[in-house]
Amino acid sequence: MAIGLENAGFSDTLVVLGAAGLVIPAFARFRISPVIGFILVGALVGPAGLGSLTAAFPWLYYVTISNPEAIEPFAEFGIVLLLFSIGLELSFRRLWSMRQLVFGTGAAELLGSAALIAAALHLLGQPWQGAAGLGLALALSSTALVLPLVGTTSPVGRGAFAMLLFEDLALVPIIFALGAMAPTASDEGWIGIAGVALRGGVTVVAMYVGGRLVLPRLFAQAARTKSPELFLAASLLVVIVASVATTAAGLSPIVGALLAGLLIAETEYHSEVEVITKPFQGLALGVFLITVGMSLDLRLIVANWSSLLAAVVGVVLVKAIVTALLLRVANARLGVAAETGLLMGSPSETTLIVLATAAQARLILPSTATFWQTVTAIGLTITPLLAALGRIISRRLERRAPLEEIPAANEGRTVIIGFGRVGELVADMLSRHQRPYVAVEADIDAVTRARAAGYSVVFGDVARRELVDRLALGTARALILTMDDPVLTVRLTRLVRGQFPNLPIIARARDPRHAAELYRAGVTDAVPETLESSLQLSEAVLVELGAAMGPIIASIHEKREELRNDIRAEAMMSREPRIRRIRSRSEVDAAGSS
Repeated sequence: MAIGLENAGFSDTLVVLGAAGLVIPAFARFRISPVIGFILVGALVGPAGLGSLTAAFPWLYYVTISNPEAIEPFAEFGIVLLLFSIGLELSFRRLWSMRQLVFGTGAAELLGSAALIAAALHLLGQPWQGAAGLGLALALSSTALVLPLVGTTSPVGRGAFAMLLFEDLALVPIIFALGAMAPTASDEGWIGIAGVALRGGVTVVAMYVGGRLVLPRLFAQAARTKSPELFLAASLLVVIVASVATTAAGLSPIVGALLAGLLIAETEYHSEVEVITKPFQGLALGVFLITVGMSLDLRLIVANWSSLLAAVVGVVLVKAIVTALLLRVANARLGVAAETGLLMGSPSETTLIVLATAAQARLILPSTATFWQTVTAIGLTITPLLAALGRIISRRLERRAPLEEIPAANEGRTVIIGFGRVGELVADMLSRHQRPYVAVEADIDAVTRARAAGYSVVFGDVARRELVDRLALGTARALILTMDDPVLTVRLTRLVRGQFPNLPIIARARDPRHAAELYRAGVTDAVPETLESSLQLSEAVLVELGAAMGPIIASIHEKREELRNDIRAEAMMSREPRIRRIRSRSEVDAAGSS
């Protein structure tokens, strides 16, 4: 039977898919997070936006969402897939290593933020049961938005993930606790919490044991068929079964999805599963963000803008301060603590669930729940802006941090700026030929790993002028720039070349155009990554074809020199008009003065 556009579910699906097709490329073009785009689209096409005008303009029915409840299951599935993908990036070993951060800092962040928010609301007249429920709801942060913004491997991402993981685990106990706090509740509510904890623990252990036995065989059979569709079906089956199992045990389905991802991450098929489920995760997350936008009523916001602004700012400040202080206690850097605090400042999509539970338990009035639901939607909308503000503040704080002591300068040592994979390889070659060096890296975790491996590395941000002055480049044999930041590389080259005209500067370049810009800035030699990979590929092909090694090496060297000369010539050609313009201005100024 054919389905027409008059069918509300079909029409809404087309609107959502159309929004995904327009929002992602349009906002990527302007380098704006598509998160904001999806939320704005939801506010525009939802029932409180253009959807409220369909009675006067019937044609709007085809470009608006008339049945928001119909797409909410897809939004929830998007969050489930997000937690599944996060589990794929982890391992049980890494999760165990984070246990102190999860159950220590994570628990303190949730309970501390909830207590402060609840105390403030109680002082403003909210009964203590309702204040406690609101505090727990607003203390939650958005897993669906935070982790895609920062990942789970960066210092900010690790801290945020640990706290978000504890919040996800605590969601169901919070819901049961609110039910137990209801005016008509009895001791059965607390007995229910204990029962959920017991059933949840048994379910998790059973899933772990069963997954280790079943999943490798399941995916091996799917891989033998060489059918991507069957592999995708097996992946989705695992996610659904795990989510249903934890839901039946009384836990959140996102806990099951996370556990499914962790189990698959222990197999050799995790990369294929991650790639094949990525498109579904992005689309479903977009649907979730559209539902967040649909909960924004612009008329309600305009009518209560002052109280809403005060509520959003208050919640963000309390959570940001608590999170930052706890991370500082856990020995996080000041910049990382500040950035993580702001990133975790907004409420969560699960806040809406807890608010509904609190209203159902009659802990808060329906009007109070509506107010804080609007606050939550606004907070989710500004999360990308808070992330950008956090990065700016973090960089400024890091620049003001005291500089680390740099080892005394050895006559003729090489200075390496940036100690990623390229800088480490350069240091290995210098050590092999017994050449002294010191490296500078802005990532404290990379510095810690490098020092543990025996490298001479110090922590510092070369964007700070005083750090460059302390490197004693006047006595250095050479300066090697390996940072993956083209703008900073050019700026640092100009700065150093102006102070040390005779210092050899060898820089990593992304491509020939970047290399030409570096030559204009004053580098002695620029090494474009794209050209070097092409030369290495050519060498490997010639060796496989049976050509003699001597002529191959000679021809590779000749070609490299030819390409470098071409890049230098291009740099000089683009530099000449600029020199002529400067000379002509000088001549005009001289003539005018005479």
